[in-house]
Amino acid sequence: MILAGGKGVRLRPYTTTLPKPLVPIGEQYSILEIIMRQLGERGFTTATLAIGHLGHLIRAYVGDGTQWGLRVDYALETSPLGTMGPLLTMLDTLPAEFLVMNGDILTDLDFGDLLNGHRQGRAPLTIATYRREVTIDFGVLTAADGRIVEFTEKPTIDYRVSMGVYAISKQCLYGYPPGLPLGFDELVLDLLRKGRHPAQYDFDGHWLDIGRPDDYDRANAEFDLLRPALLRGV
Repeated sequence: MILAGGKGVRLRPYTTTLPKPLVPIGEQYSILEIIMRQLGERGFTTATLAIGHLGHLIRAYVGDGTQWGLRVDYALETSPLGTMGPLLTMLDTLPAEFLVMNGDILTDLDFGDLLNGHRQGRAPLTIATYRREVTIDFGVLTAADGRIVEFTEKPTIDYRVSMGVYAISKQCLYGYPPGLPLGFDELVLDLLRKGRHPAQYDFDGHWLDIGRPDDYDRANAEFDLLRPALLRGV
């Protein structure tokens, strides 16, 4: 399942006339075409595109997916349903385990390995994670009982962040009403409350979320260097 229904507000003006998954990267490909090529190359045979905003352009561009060795169908969002909401309307047609991903990321993550790892585990959800360093541009103070007990000048903090790629067992979606929004954050918090902890799939290769104009500019500037990793054999 590829989530391609958002309006791409943060990426304007690039998304004024194009849906975000179709903005060009380099001189030849769109983000979505890179993803489709990667899925076909890694052994996937079917994909569903959740479309909404300017979805007719995505449908015209992708068609039935045969040019990438895939069989593609579509799930139309008539209103925003969040990250996981589109899945609830089609649970009966989904396999027991499947991949969900945003349609606006560039990565050389092995999607097949992620899904196989999830199948071998027992977690309801497996989240691909990436290491990010965040530099705090201020001196950080730690206080206790009204006194400063520690000072760190502009510390750098390491985080593992979600890459926007998940392997999921559809059983964990049972009980949520179809047609209503359901976000990834809501699902994770519900699973944690129930003691059903998601699994982590650590990844340290190439990953870029095309969310803002500076991310998009960076992706185009680096594409020639990243192309061998993103599009093997092309």
